[in-house]
Amino acid sequence: MAVSPLVAAGRMCELSGWSITNLQLQKMLYIAQMLSLGRSDGDRPLIDGTFEAWDYGPVLPPVYRHVRSFGARPIRNVFRRFREPIQKQDDDVLRETALALGNKSASDLVSLTHREDGAWAKHYEPGRRGIEIPEQDIVHEYRRRITVPASRLRYRRRHAEADHAAQAPVG
Repeated sequence: MAVSPLVAAGRMCELSGWSITNLQLQKMLYIAQMLSLGRSDGDRPLIDGTFEAWDYGPVLPPVYRHVRSFGARPIRNVFRRFREPIQKQDDDVLRETALALGNKSASDLVSLTHREDGAWAKHYEPGRRGIEIPEQDIVHEYRRRITVPASRLRYRRRHAEADHAAQAPVG
C-alpha cells in the first residue's frame, strides 16, 4: 500500500536528520518513487501521489505547499499530525534513498532529476505547473538508467574474466 505524500516526506526528513530543504526533499522523494516503481515494473508505487513537472524538477504539490515556508532552509518537523505505519519495504526504499542522497546538494539532486531523456524533461513546459509525470514514464526512466546495453555487458564480462585469469595463482 502506497504511503501518503506527507507521511513519506516526514519520514525522509527524519531519516535525513532534519537537514534537507524543500528542493532536496522533492528530488529525494522522486528518486525513491522511481526506485520503487522501477524495481516493481510499475506495480508498486511508494508514494500515493502524482509528481508534477515544475521549473526546478519533479514536485509533489501537497508536500511543496506544506513546507514552502521554509524556503531554502532545512525543514523542521511539521509532520507530527501525519503519522501512519509505513510498511518495511517502503521504509527500506526511503532509508536507502536518504542514505545515498541525504548529503547531496540541491544542485546535485536537480542534476539527477533533470536528465534530458528523463520523465521530468519529457513533460516539462517552462513556467507551467500542473503537468503530471505519469508513473509509466518514471518506470521507463528507471529502466534507461539501470539497463546496461548487451554490448557493454559482454565487454565488462570479457574484461572481468581476463582480469581474473591474470590474477590466478600460477601453479
